[in-house]
Amino acid sequence: MVWQEIEHHLKHYQPNLQNFPNTLKEAAVLIPILKKDKPEIVLTLRSNELSTHQGEVAFPGGKRDASDKDLLQTALRESYEEIALVPDNVKIVGSLQSLVSKHRLMVKPYVGLVNDPFTYRVNADEIAHVFTVPLDFFKTPPRTFTHRIDCFGMHWYVPCYQYQQFKIWGLTASIIVELVNLLFGMHVSLHNRPEHASLIKL
Repeated sequence: MVWQEIEHHLKHYQPNLQNFPNTLKEAAVLIPILKKDKPEIVLTLRSNELSTHQGEVAFPGGKRDASDKDLLQTALRESYEEIALVPDNVKIVGSLQSLVSKHRLMVKPYVGLVNDPFTYRVNADEIAHVFTVPLDFFKTPPRTFTHRIDCFGMHWYVPCYQYQQFKIWGLTASIIVELVNLLFGMHVSLHNRPEHASLIKL
């Protein structure tokens, strides 16, 4: 799969609407995909000094500011603040369904194509490390185990991926599942317990 196909898939995708309370505070993340023959996604490792999500793998993003005209601006602003990803170097090609974080934020993911070579500058107050993962890595789900996450009376069965020294789980893994289901025609379910995977309840 090349980046032109990614753009085509996202252009025609209509995310499902989730039945979550409309009183939740809003946030947004950017899923940067490097425009390479074998596309890679950009992820961050959050600083251990942060008040929430310390040391977790995440997409660049954060809470919506009152000055943000919409959630797309939130995603682009936060990406620039965290890793100096210039908005002009991002081509937004679509969005995925909104999800609720463990801190009760409604998070909207946006997918953006980024020119390669990819240059960045880390905001050390928020980000400890930036790394990339080939999309093909998730094509055959290499989950190490599954988290059962309970929220608003519903259950999600979210894979945990181990890539090199990085553990990818939680909201970030849920977003990746939707993305690879869309791009590769996979059928990884977040609503059914997998038959052959160790289960950990959070």
